[in-house]
Amino acid sequence: MTYSLTPLALKDAPALIETVFPAQKVSFEAQRERKANLGQTLTGLGSYWKGRKPLILVRAIVLGCLLPPTDDTKADLDVFERLLAFDDEGLARRALAANAFSAARLQEMLTIRDPERYFSGRGWRRDITDDDKLTLYRRALATLGSYEAKASLGKRPEEVNPDWLYAPVWPVVNRHYAHLGIEAHSFPELIEQLGILRYGHRPRVGDTFCGGGSVPFEAARLGCDVYASDLNPVACMLTWGALNIIGASPERRAEIEQAQREVAAAVDAEITRLGIEHDEHGNRAKAYLYCLEARCPETGWWVPLAPSWVISRTRRVIARLKPDHAGKRFDIGIVSGVSERELKAAERGTVQDGEMVYQLDGRTYRTPIKTLRGDYRLPDGSTANRLRHWEKTDFKPRPDDIFQERLYCIQWIMRGGQAEGHPPAARQETFFAAPTEADLERERRVEAIVAENLARWQSEGLVPDMPIEPGEETTRLFRERGWTYWHHLFNARQLLTHSLFRSYSKNPASFTLAPRGIDYCSRLCRWDAGHQGSSPQSMGTFTNQALNTLYNYGVKAAFHLCSLVRVPAQHYPLKVEAKLCTLPAEQVAFHSHLWITDPPYADAINYHEITEFFIAWLRKNPPKPFDEWVWDSRRALAIKGSGAEFRRGMVAAYRAMAAHMPDNGLQCVMFTHQDTGVWSDLIAIFWAAGLQVVAAWYIATETTSELKQGGYVQGTVILMLRKRAPGERQGFRQRLLPQVRQEVQRQMETMLHLNERVAAQHGAPVWNDADLQMAGYAAALKVLTACTHIGGEEVTAFALRPRTRREVTVVDDMVQQAAETASNLLVPEGLSPDTWGRLTGIERFYCRMLEMEAAGAHKLDNYQNFAKAFHVEDYSQVMGDMRPNQARVKRVSEFAGRDLTEATELGRSRLGRLILGLQQMLRETEARVVVEQFKREMDDFLDVRLLLAEVLAFLARKSPEHPVREAAEVLAARLKNLRFGE
Repeated sequence: MTYSLTPLALKDAPALIETVFPAQKVSFEAQRERKANLGQTLTGLGSYWKGRKPLILVRAIVLGCLLPPTDDTKADLDVFERLLAFDDEGLARRALAANAFSAARLQEMLTIRDPERYFSGRGWRRDITDDDKLTLYRRALATLGSYEAKASLGKRPEEVNPDWLYAPVWPVVNRHYAHLGIEAHSFPELIEQLGILRYGHRPRVGDTFCGGGSVPFEAARLGCDVYASDLNPVACMLTWGALNIIGASPERRAEIEQAQREVAAAVDAEITRLGIEHDEHGNRAKAYLYCLEARCPETGWWVPLAPSWVISRTRRVIARLKPDHAGKRFDIGIVSGVSERELKAAERGTVQDGEMVYQLDGRTYRTPIKTLRGDYRLPDGSTANRLRHWEKTDFKPRPDDIFQERLYCIQWIMRGGQAEGHPPAARQETFFAAPTEADLERERRVEAIVAENLARWQSEGLVPDMPIEPGEETTRLFRERGWTYWHHLFNARQLLTHSLFRSYSKNPASFTLAPRGIDYCSRLCRWDAGHQGSSPQSMGTFTNQALNTLYNYGVKAAFHLCSLVRVPAQHYPLKVEAKLCTLPAEQVAFHSHLWITDPPYADAINYHEITEFFIAWLRKNPPKPFDEWVWDSRRALAIKGSGAEFRRGMVAAYRAMAAHMPDNGLQCVMFTHQDTGVWSDLIAIFWAAGLQVVAAWYIATETTSELKQGGYVQGTVILMLRKRAPGERQGFRQRLLPQVRQEVQRQMETMLHLNERVAAQHGAPVWNDADLQMAGYAAALKVLTACTHIGGEEVTAFALRPRTRREVTVVDDMVQQAAETASNLLVPEGLSPDTWGRLTGIERFYCRMLEMEAAGAHKLDNYQNFAKAFHVEDYSQVMGDMRPNQARVKRVSEFAGRDLTEATELGRSRLGRLILGLQQMLRETEARVVVEQFKREMDDFLDVRLLLAEVLAFLARKSPEHPVREAAEVLAARLKNLRFGE
């Protein structure tokens, strides 16, 4: 296709993302994508990789980097949101795709003058069109107050047919950019044309920390050429799968699906031939439950170990221990349909608080697990124990080992519960039972097969023979179990099953999907007894990013594993050039116009260690193209930690990327905003790499779960960088500070103005306070990172020199100045700038957070960020809830007397006095008495009287407690109307 474009017309033009980014809407959509769990596009390739960034975020970044700004910022934002399907029309189409409103519901919601045009009774007319439905959907959505309420009703943009979803967008885009010659009718066309205007040809997006493949996949889906690399071969394999399985052509996709069906059929046929998963009644196993056993040092009894003996909560199935006095051991019976009391009792197993706990003949015995292991202290202070270190030939405990292992329950699919030759049906008739002697004989048969074949399987690469190296995650494997080789993490049944899958996985797609089965079938797979709406099942090894040893675990039968290695349902054919390499980040192999990266930092996940769990299975005899890769985690080369080595590695990586991008290229770096130390380190790194900050945005990308409680940080910083202009520029702290304040003020005023314009038209602003504060940071860093020397020191030397503890660097100083300047401009509604300027840090914090809460914002990291900006000593003292997504400050009535003494930051403030006064009024003290108390306690009462009244009036509007609002209103009026001499 030919276009009437002028190549390189936008060569020197800024990118839209440098001035405009719909951060709040992207945040909502990113979290929504996260919450889709296995419904996410790339998760089907392997949910064990947890670090993927949301695809909608990547899409927004790529578009923002390529779209140019015009003289009409509001129109630019409108086009940007249309291209992301965030606009009203896009929301209506997404809602319709989800059938969000029934015909009956629409008739209840709306007054419709000609209902016969749309409905037949309570349902739709048979000849109704989507355009007719959209007329009503638009009106229905207009009755909802917020973007979140509208968007939550519809499908995510990627779930909707793009031709239909974006059909009304292209005429708007083409009109808006008509002066550039844009004439696009799809994303690939738009991307190619923007690339020609900026770079002379289609743009290439690169990612040297490609991880699970989010950046290269989404960039390719938009229409960019892509380059991806990672030191870790598992990451590259997942990225290959994203591009070549999810992104396969329809023809290739059909071949992959057929090949995978053949793998599953071959494994199933061999398992059936061996007769190790069927019983004599024709039932087939779905899952096996195993537990450890240990001998009690007091009684000599062998005690089964499990933190809980509940097997199924929904069916009320438990395991019950029965003493066998003759054998000095316990039989384990499986009991179904138990009472609520019995179910609750079974929740407390024989492992409690690090101890083996059991009852025998009316007496309770307790032995610490560390005593069972024989823990002792070495001369160097480290801990060792008396567990035998397993050898390469081992796959089960030896008879004299401290920990033994036993099968205690089998979940069976009843004969006829599935179609012959097919995976289990969606609704199966299953039951749980203790193993019979025939079952135990099948176990012995499996062990015999493994014992006979293990050495051969290892030499052929069908089973791991790789030693476990010590590390942050891996050392616990020898310490807690004595395991020294990776195959020790799998029992005999698992080794046999995985060896079969590995032997039949000869093509790259089958090879890529095999680790999903490995993840869900190891000795580290926790048995989940289920709950309301969820069935009991064996969970994946990496439900969290750790190698956690277990006392009992579940094993999925081979028949059940077949469903896990199926080709994911998601399919988006890609038609771009993609390059993929297993290289360290500093060894960039190709040029890219845009680099979008999510680098490792601080206490990030130790992927270089935990992926050895998979590398051990994959490293021998991989198919093409994987046979050209280095199948080793290369721990020594991995960028990790947060010290000097981390900074050197990162500077080398980002300097290499800068060298492999044109002068008008852009870099986007994503990182979780954990603390100012990490923030300062990363800024210094990019600075030393020759990059200048041009924008920063704040995105709430993460969701919480039971595994992520406490202070789990929610936000991701999106940092935009360009090459620093050539030439030397000296910077001195005292000269930079005024420039920083001026740039922050200019940026903030521009954004606040656009906020007002958009809010006036759409009822909601573009950015919230956290976005504006982040923009203030970016403005400061734009000034700072333009310099090549600070105080006479070259920036590379500054970035790489060792840090002293509690050192405040120039970056820390500038970021703090930016935060303060930005915060000074963010005056809460109802307070005058003069009053705001006279409040202390803790007072500003409390008022600012009250206003944010009134707007529905409750993310803990917002509180953390503003506490730092306002120099609050300990913000937790005024917090009523510190859960990540439900954070809030204390209500007036919740403050205890100890919270408001002179020893506390709030107690020493005027706001603390006001809160005490309001609490007195809630106890029916008269306003006159409270005011008299203020007079006695405040030497400057006459000077601050109107300030106190203004703060009380603010509390009267923002407090969520109705009695407090009333009391604040009365007290404010008393202060405001106080006559001189009263």
